[in-house]
Amino acid sequence: MRILKTSNISRSVNEFILLGFPCRREIQILLFVLFSLIYLLTLMGNLSIICAVWSSRKLHTPMYILLANFSFLEICYVSSDVPKLLANIISQTKSISYAGCLLQFYFFFSMCAAESLFLSVMSFDRFLAICKPLQYRTIMTNHLCVQLVVFCWTGGFLWLLTPLSLISQVPFCGPNTIDHFLCDLAPLLALSCAPVSGTTLTCGITSSLIIFLTFLYILGTYFCVLRVVLQVSSGSGRHKAFSTCASHLAVVFLFYGSVMVMYVSPGSGDHPGMQKFVTLFYALATPFFNPLIYNFQNKDMKEALKNILCLCFVGNF
Repeated sequence: MRILKTSNISRSVNEFILLGFPCRREIQILLFVLFSLIYLLTLMGNLSIICAVWSSRKLHTPMYILLANFSFLEICYVSSDVPKLLANIISQTKSISYAGCLLQFYFFFSMCAAESLFLSVMSFDRFLAICKPLQYRTIMTNHLCVQLVVFCWTGGFLWLLTPLSLISQVPFCGPNTIDHFLCDLAPLLALSCAPVSGTTLTCGITSSLIIFLTFLYILGTYFCVLRVVLQVSSGSGRHKAFSTCASHLAVVFLFYGSVMVMYVSPGSGDHPGMQKFVTLFYALATPFFNPLIYNFQNKDMKEALKNILCLCFVGNF
C-alpha cells in the first residue's frame, strides 16, 4: 500500500485492492471466460433493442423510446464495473486508485438510481396506455417523453452527489483491501479509520428512499392497471393487456428483488460472500436477462429484430 504525505487524512490511502473472488487460478480463468461471455451477450442484447427501435418507424413511440434509453442505460451500467472486474481477475495486483474507486462508486450507483427512475417512468407509461387509453396520445407526447428521459438520467446522477460528497470526506489511513469486486459502500466504509455512523446513516436513508419510493410507485400504478384489466370483459383484451405489462413487471421484480437485499441497510457487511453474490446478480445477471425478457415477450420487437437480421443477411450476399 502506498501512502501519500498530505494533511488531508482522507487521501492518505492512494489506492485500494479489490479482493474480488480469491480462488485457484483455474477457477479464476473459468470465471473470466464466463463473465466475459455474459458481458458480450449483454452488450449485444441491449444493442439489438436500440437498433430495433431506431430502425423501425413502428417502434418510434414513447414506450419503445423509453425502452431504448433503458437498454442504453444497461450498457453503461454493466460497463461501469464489469471491465474492471475482468481486468482484476487476470491481474496480480487487483488495485484501483482512490479517485477511480470513488468514480466507480458514483457511476455504478448513479446508473442504479437512474434505472429505478426509468422503471417508474415506464410503469407510468403503461398506466396511461391501459387506464387512460383515449387520453394517452394527448398526455404522453414526444415532448413529455423527452422530458422524462432527461429527468431519469439527471435524477440518477444528482441523487448520488450527497453520498459521493460524504464518502470523499471519509478518512482512509489503514488497511486498503476491499473484500469485494467493486467499490461498494459497506466494505468501503469498513476501512475507515474514524467513526462513520453519520455517513452510513445518510447513505442508507438516501438509498432506501429511492428504492422504496420508486418501488411503491410502480406497485401503485400496476395496482391501478390490474384493477382496470380485470374489468375488461374480453378475454383476448385482458390477455393483451397482461402481456404488455408482463415483461416490464418481470424486470421490475428481477431488479428490485436483488437490490433490496443489499442496499436498504448499506452498513451491514456481515456476509461478504453473500454481498458479492447478490451484487454480481443485479450488476451482471439483471442487465443480461433484460433483453431476453423484452425481446421474447414483445411481438413488435421480435418483428423488428427479424427485419434487421434479414437486412444483414441480404447485405452479405
